[in-house]
Amino acid sequence: MSDHAAPAPADIVRQAAALRRSLQAGFREEVVTSLYGEVERITRRAVRDHGERPLELDQRIDRIVTSRTFGLPLMLLILAVIFWLTIVGANVPSQMLASAFFWFEDIAAGWFDRLGAPWWLTGFIWHGVYRGLAWVVSVMLPPMAIFFPLFTILEDLGYLPRVAFNLDFLFKRAGAHGKQALTMAMGFGCNAAGVIATRVIDSPRERLVAILTNNFVPCNGRFPTLIMLATVFVAASFSPAAASLVAAGSVVGIVLIGAAFTLVVSWVLSRTILKGEASAFTLELPPYRRPGVLRILYTSLIDRTLFVLWRAILTAAPAGAVIWLLGNIVVGGESLAVRAANALQPLGWLMGLDGVILLAYIIAIPANEIVVPTMLMVYMAQGMMTDLQSFDELRVLLVDGHGWTLLTAVNLMLFSLLHNPCATTIMTIYKETLSARWAAIGALMPLAIGFAVTITTAAIARTFFGF
Repeated sequence: MSDHAAPAPADIVRQAAALRRSLQAGFREEVVTSLYGEVERITRRAVRDHGERPLELDQRIDRIVTSRTFGLPLMLLILAVIFWLTIVGANVPSQMLASAFFWFEDIAAGWFDRLGAPWWLTGFIWHGVYRGLAWVVSVMLPPMAIFFPLFTILEDLGYLPRVAFNLDFLFKRAGAHGKQALTMAMGFGCNAAGVIATRVIDSPRERLVAILTNNFVPCNGRFPTLIMLATVFVAASFSPAAASLVAAGSVVGIVLIGAAFTLVVSWVLSRTILKGEASAFTLELPPYRRPGVLRILYTSLIDRTLFVLWRAILTAAPAGAVIWLLGNIVVGGESLAVRAANALQPLGWLMGLDGVILLAYIIAIPANEIVVPTMLMVYMAQGMMTDLQSFDELRVLLVDGHGWTLLTAVNLMLFSLLHNPCATTIMTIYKETLSARWAAIGALMPLAIGFAVTITTAAIARTFFGF
């Protein structure tokens, strides 16, 4: 028997971590470069080249797709097209679903009334809980049913690894991993799905960076607010034919701002609480292939759309109940919703917003899809979530009725981009990290950034532009 006991696994891990911190900058990249250099040396000795062969189709395509000149602009163009298809294609199905759900709500509420149920029970169940669920499903399902299949087609085609290749130099400078670009792309559909997608990153540190910054990618739950603001305040001055394109372009602009925040926050995290060197990103570009229809349908609709929608439904039901209670419990002649909005008004003014907007975001923590209907409910003094039939009516209500300005619209777009993730995403962060600490940081860090940015923007606008 040996005199020396074998070291415990925990001691080995600690020693490995200490040695890892002592490595020089660029060590991993030097190792990978050395490996590929050795492969090239062996290849030159073992392989005889009888002349240059013509480039294959994949290589000719990659000369454009991954080029420094055309790679990033092409990526932005494809992203804009996907957004435009999602925005335009989801409008009619969303309206049809909402009409069907609300028609059934009226029928069911009528049944309760005929059975003699008290008004508060009918309102709480059907105009509160059910309406919250109906709103989330009608707003979330059509965009996800369009976005996720389009995203899966790009994934199946082999384009997404090229996106990671094009963006790797940016993430490397930020101390993050190139595959974070893939998780960001998934976050456009749902941030919870983007957090799950970080499993493709092997490094625990870089995976945490990707998890904590995925919220800066606007998910489809925030699209209704962004589209409403882009249409009412940006695209309103354009012709109807160009309005949808201008709205899509505005949303792409917000996405670029979110990407900038992702890189900046990743850089800060990688040099503070998640200090470390970016690991070498060795990516073998797969060949382009024909997308499989069955795989696209299963992955996009079952694995992603229904999975995310179910989590949203579980969190939207209590939100609908809270909204109804706040709108229908009256104290001193005012509903609790109005009282809460008045209490939040000073902080809202400081941020260039108002108390109603902040109340809507507090209520909408379970699901961002209900921000706009909650704001309208309080503005219009209704007892349930409501909507308007046209953007012209919405503009009159917000601008003429409640004093919204360009500062309000800009700061609301910024806050919508930067505020805390929804409850579904927070739950997902906890399940992926198994840490309440990281879940709390993932929820509070974006919120603090959102407060800081909007307060600063409002102060500058009022000081120099007279808002």
